[in-house]
Amino acid sequence: MSSPKYQRLAADLRRRIAAGEWRADTALPVESELEQQYGVARNTVRLAVDVLVNEGRLVRLQGKGTYLREHPVLDHRAYGPPLDQLPLPAQPQTGRLPAQRDGLAAPSEVYAAEAGAAGRALTTEFEMLIVRARVDVAERLGLRPGEAVVVRRQLRLMDREPYSIEESHYRAGVAAGTALMEPDPVPGGDEAVLAVLGRVEIGAVDQLVARMPGPEEAQWFQGGPGVPLLVQTRVTYDGRGPVRVIETRYSADRCRLVYGLGELEARRAARS
Repeated sequence: MSSPKYQRLAADLRRRIAAGEWRADTALPVESELEQQYGVARNTVRLAVDVLVNEGRLVRLQGKGTYLREHPVLDHRAYGPPLDQLPLPAQPQTGRLPAQRDGLAAPSEVYAAEAGAAGRALTTEFEMLIVRARVDVAERLGLRPGEAVVVRRQLRLMDREPYSIEESHYRAGVAAGTALMEPDPVPGGDEAVLAVLGRVEIGAVDQLVARMPGPEEAQWFQGGPGVPLLVQTRVTYDGRGPVRVIETRYSADRCRLVYGLGELEARRAARS
């Protein structure tokens, strides 16, 4: 069975957008012009444009027209060898990315380096909370549901646009009496505190899912009503067991997670 006309029209508009037919600073043809181009009713055009607005691809500006809604997509190195062994995809460079001792924790310095390499300004809002553990977090940390956990939350913005929400969940017994209980970033990152405690992360397991944002998430990310979140849940381990659960949520139209696996020396040589 054939799909409705407005869906077929929306698909062709997506194709034309992907082909670069329109730029962000150029308005799309008005509805009457699209109506003539495609030989369809005005309501069909309006419904097709509504679909792309809901997907976050287009935005209607009152009195000005319909434009591409551009969210620059940033590659975030989620896991892999040290940064100096894993060049990011070509983009404007403002400085060399620093080396990192491992690829497990994705410390804030990685985000800052990636933002700098893309010529974008990163700002972070920080919070510390003590909450009851969700069932999934408790299971991953080996706790009973409802036990207290310390959550260190970072709200990251790129050029003042919401980019990610990161929440690191710790057992209360691990965080107690340490700088992890402070409502501020820790010099050297949380990894420095964990190292002093003898909890050096040596492995991690990631789970990636896509889901629609809840009301509070939708309000913070300010995305289109049809734009999902990419949710990365990472459980890190040392020799004694799980150390922390890191849940990071990204708007799917603004971030690509990059994973480097295996020997990448040939890739570096190809880019030099």
